[in-house]
Amino acid sequence: MSKPHALRGVLATLISESQSPLTPEIIIREFRATSDRRLPACELINVLKSISEKRPNFAEVTEEISHILQNKDPMYALLVFVERYRESEPSSPSSSSTSLTNMGSPHGSKTSSDVNSATGSVCATSVTAGTSTILGTSENVSGSARVSLTQAQDFPTSTPVNSKKSSDSDTSVGFVRRGPMERNRGAGKDERNDLSVIKERVLSAVSDQSLNGYRMVTNKSGNSPKSSPNELVKLTDVPDEYRTNLLWEYYNVDGDKVPRRAIAAMPLPSQESMLLDELLHCLTGVRESLLVPQKPSISAVGLAKYDVDFDIHTQLDCSLTHMVREILPLASYFMGVQKIVSATDGLGQVMNSLNEALLELIHDFYLIIVQAEEELRLNRLTLQKLLYYLQPTIWVMHEVWSSLVIIQLSDSRDAEVLTFLHERIKRLEGNKDAQQLIIGLVRKAAKPYMRMLQMWIQKGVIVDRHQEFLVVDNEVIHRDELPEHYSDDYWERRYTLRDERIPSFLAKYSDKILRTGKYLNVIRQCGKRVMPTQEMNLEFDPTSERHVSVINDAYYFAARMLLDVLLTENDLMGHLQSVKRYLLLNQGDFTMQFMDACEEELTKNVDHVLPMTLENLLGLTLRISSARNDPYKDDLHCELLPYDLVTQMSKIMKKEENWKAQPRLDLSGLECFAFTYEVKWPCSLVLNHISISKYQMLFRQLFYCKHVERQLCKIWKENSIAKQFEPQAASLYRAAFTLRQRMMNAIQNLEYYMMIEIIEPNWHIFIEKMKTVENVDNVLRLHQDFLDSCLKNCMLTESSHLNRSIFKLCKICLKYCEFIQITQRYFQDAELRSMVRDSADSSESEQESLHCPQVETPLDPADTFSERVKRFDLEFTSLLIAFLKQIISMAKKNTADCFMNLVHRINFNAFYTDQMDKMCAEAAMG
Repeated sequence: MSKPHALRGVLATLISESQSPLTPEIIIREFRATSDRRLPACELINVLKSISEKRPNFAEVTEEISHILQNKDPMYALLVFVERYRESEPSSPSSSSTSLTNMGSPHGSKTSSDVNSATGSVCATSVTAGTSTILGTSENVSGSARVSLTQAQDFPTSTPVNSKKSSDSDTSVGFVRRGPMERNRGAGKDERNDLSVIKERVLSAVSDQSLNGYRMVTNKSGNSPKSSPNELVKLTDVPDEYRTNLLWEYYNVDGDKVPRRAIAAMPLPSQESMLLDELLHCLTGVRESLLVPQKPSISAVGLAKYDVDFDIHTQLDCSLTHMVREILPLASYFMGVQKIVSATDGLGQVMNSLNEALLELIHDFYLIIVQAEEELRLNRLTLQKLLYYLQPTIWVMHEVWSSLVIIQLSDSRDAEVLTFLHERIKRLEGNKDAQQLIIGLVRKAAKPYMRMLQMWIQKGVIVDRHQEFLVVDNEVIHRDELPEHYSDDYWERRYTLRDERIPSFLAKYSDKILRTGKYLNVIRQCGKRVMPTQEMNLEFDPTSERHVSVINDAYYFAARMLLDVLLTENDLMGHLQSVKRYLLLNQGDFTMQFMDACEEELTKNVDHVLPMTLENLLGLTLRISSARNDPYKDDLHCELLPYDLVTQMSKIMKKEENWKAQPRLDLSGLECFAFTYEVKWPCSLVLNHISISKYQMLFRQLFYCKHVERQLCKIWKENSIAKQFEPQAASLYRAAFTLRQRMMNAIQNLEYYMMIEIIEPNWHIFIEKMKTVENVDNVLRLHQDFLDSCLKNCMLTESSHLNRSIFKLCKICLKYCEFIQITQRYFQDAELRSMVRDSADSSESEQESLHCPQVETPLDPADTFSERVKRFDLEFTSLLIAFLKQIISMAKKNTADCFMNLVHRINFNAFYTDQMDKMCAEAAMG
């Protein structure tokens, strides 16, 4: 009895015993259904339970079948189920076989050749010599073929391929020479029938050996009904968890070497017919006796790891052997592709999409084998003709196989796979068929990646569960929950590129892709709805650059929209004007009124300064000065920093983290004071904390110089009484007043240089460039360029050390002002003496007046007034000359800087030139 009829017979016996309403055909149909139409495993078990619960070994068999269904094909589990209850029949094997045949087959038993002829039928084909077509061309089946197919559907089978649906076609099938294998675009309605025939052919090829092999295994294990499924079969090198319904891989179903047929005495046509039948089975991974696959070597490396060698029967004719050796590499390529598809299943969306494209390729491969079987059934196929038909397919499959093996050996994933296949296309310029096939694979493999890219550049959303996309979101919390100074890191760190995830065909546009999504995210966080002007379908086509135009369109849309949100709706330029007005001392009357109001408070130690007092005075000054008309004046606040300007400059320029975490220094309120400016999102992207800190550095230096200038002006006003002295009495104070004027000249020229020659020109350039800006990145770059240029030319960079020299000059000026204010009462005494002295005792008065300033001061009790002035003069002059020499030295290295303008202003009459030469000569002489 044939195995299919025995299967139906056993099922019919069980159904009769259990009085079940089911039929053998229904059960077989459910078990051989494709994965998308099949019942769940638990329901399949319930079907078997319902017909076998009266058998004594019901529990053991059910448990074993449940375990098999977890790892094996359902049809295979049904075969084991039938074999278990067939062994438990009380009658002899011969009588049992006879009874099952009579019960399950109304037509009686069929021979093996009958089964093969029935299962091989799929469509009537004719050979068109010399015609070349592409694999996958759709054809309709003829009437006789449909009859044959209907008869063949009675055979149960497992599922070697997924069911595919294709469109109808009106052309008839011809098994002709194939070009490169492409997806069938016009397959007929009966394609599912074609697949059924494929299943039946595969089962008929292994059914004779499978159950026999199963008996051999169970006999060796003591006929135990609880034999492990691992004992039932023997795998080659792919573990069970990777084995799918698609992977046959020369499954050794009988556990021992398949016995070889004695064909030496057969005539050549008979050998060829038998060889063709086994060769077609071998091409789909079915083990045969004439063509036996060699056991894979454990030590194989490289391409050999995925290659399969075959032992060809030694009794075959030499001419047949030679042609078979040329066809067998196709079986190796096919099986290698199958193994890689199984091994890479679930390793990311790109690999899954590539595997889906490969499964379509495998489906097309099965179709060409089916066509060859039909030709063989009609006795129109020879080995030479098969080689002629398969030669283009062999070349193309070799390219696919070698590409996949290289990907697998290099452990490439996602973007690396796309990059490799894209570069492979360029290397296949001379092989058009293989190139077109790889192009098709790249298109399909890139689909999930391009979907992620489309979501990012059109909505600013990343949907990337497998971490395959080129942009990574480094923040997972909502913006409203973020800590202070979030805007500092948002633009640079929130979204970043992963270079290893960038395909080669997107490398040139990666920065534009990153910025597009960032723009859209900012727009969405502003409460604006992102509405693209037109729906864009993003697909990758290696033969065109259409995806580039889609990326550019999305980028320009997002850039224009965000720029409009910043400049128009949030008035970024108005905020920048306010920052310049207050932090760069552009609002002169406000600055002077604020310093008048806060001077007393800021002269205290920073620990004694009350921030609330400063805020109140700031609010009062803003409302009584011309700044009252500024709509953004309420964004300005006072801040007392715990470090001096030099420390802030050092930390900012070195980009140190936690640069505020530092012990508080013993500083005055003036040295720690700074304005700060707070703006809301999205203007905080531009006026972030780092940018405000740079503005504060400029403000603190300008503010400190302005304070020194005010102190020098104050002592000038207080010392104006010296004008009433007679020349002899006033000569004592001339040196002090001269030094004060030199200090005033240096400080005022320093302020003029920073505000008029540096800040104003750079601001003008910044405003002019902002008129033609195209995106927010340009705004950020221009703003940072403006700040960096101002900091550099205002000597606020760590590399120049000029800021320390300016700080020392300001310090000596303040000490001098303090000294002059302490000695102020002696000017008043000199004024009184000048008014009451008599001309007769003028000499006495003059001598007495010469000794009046000889008072003890807290600065240095041992020095007289004249000596102290000389000491201040010497110290100030040496500091100023050293400062000018530093500037000259830096100007020689970089002529583009504006430092020499400051030298010319301070040393306008070459007063310090001679002294610099003199100091250089003294230094040279030692």
